[in-house]
Amino acid sequence: MRISNAIVIGAGIGGLAAAAALARRGVAVTLLEQADRLGEVGAGLQVSPNGMAVLRALGLEPELRRKQAVAGRAVVLQTETGREVARLDLARLRPDQPYCFLHRADLVDMLAGLARRANVSFEFGAKVASVRPGTLPQVQLAGGGTRRAEVVVAADGIHSVARSVLNGADKAAFTGQVAWRALVPNHMGHPAEAHVAMGPGRHLVSYPIRGASQVNLVAVEERDSWAAEGWNHADAPAHLRAAFDGFTGQAAEMIATVREVTLWGLHQHPVAAHWHQDGIVLLGDAAHPTLPFLAQGANMALEDAWVLAGALTGRGQAGLASYQAARQPRVRRVIAAASRNAWRYHLRPGPVRSAAHLGLGLVSRLAPGLMVGGFDWLYGHDVTRA
Repeated sequence: MRISNAIVIGAGIGGLAAAAALARRGVAVTLLEQADRLGEVGAGLQVSPNGMAVLRALGLEPELRRKQAVAGRAVVLQTETGREVARLDLARLRPDQPYCFLHRADLVDMLAGLARRANVSFEFGAKVASVRPGTLPQVQLAGGGTRRAEVVVAADGIHSVARSVLNGADKAAFTGQVAWRALVPNHMGHPAEAHVAMGPGRHLVSYPIRGASQVNLVAVEERDSWAAEGWNHADAPAHLRAAFDGFTGQAAEMIATVREVTLWGLHQHPVAAHWHQDGIVLLGDAAHPTLPFLAQGANMALEDAWVLAGALTGRGQAGLASYQAARQPRVRRVIAAASRNAWRYHLRPGPVRSAAHLGLGLVSRLAPGLMVGGFDWLYGHDVTRA
């Protein structure tokens, strides 16, 4: 029942984690990546305890210190003026539940190193044109040539070639929200916390990375005009500053220092109905894109990778159904929770916002343990113990 070889499409976090996890279990893995090399792509991300459980099981937790990942102390909700509304005290998590902030490129480098040490074969400049399910599924490359393996893992993101083969045309819808990403120097002494500055129709997330030398910014605005999906479209910093005019305090200080920024449109994709067919299987955003309002995109991909590797090395292709059955309810709940956060962050001034902020503040101050406990379903979930 075990598989002996596999192809993984996409050298992002999910693809690299899946390739490494499979190779460490004795599978010969070839990883296809359309870029010419792994580079300094993306910005910051948050690894919550559920994602950290996978990194720990892969033996990578000590390397986080060498990459100067910042240990997160809290998630703090603020108004657009910087007044604290509520605080999620991460120190109240169990000792085995660390939470950290780091650059995406650093996590990719860690996972790529692990994959290479496990003898994963990398093919760069290998853009996939199509996939074909079958007894021995096939990958057709855009530059010519084909690759075959017992299983093809499609970790190729929101524009996955395999997703459309298994599910037909996507029905993504623009959410009416756009997001900017930027990195700025930490001249303002941003603490080891994730701050969410909430304003009418917009919010700004900030947290330090790389030994707290830089601050990662994600700024989201509601708007009618559409923006292209994907997070690598350059934009003018002036547009970001104009959108967040009226924010004051540290939020305004950080936005004022932005020199380079990317913009992308946030689209709502359905969770794929079919995650596998005849040896082709979806992973991460290819199966379940999520909005960035719960900081779980990378963490869900890490969870997927671990569960998929266990299913394939335990039961071969027959394990793919159990992989989907285990993961689909989990990601649906995460996606729903992320979508609700967007509404909470963007409340307009008035009685609803006042009541919501008051309630959050009271729970935060009077029952901080209850506040943290409300996330146990998310952070306490450990796929490595399943």
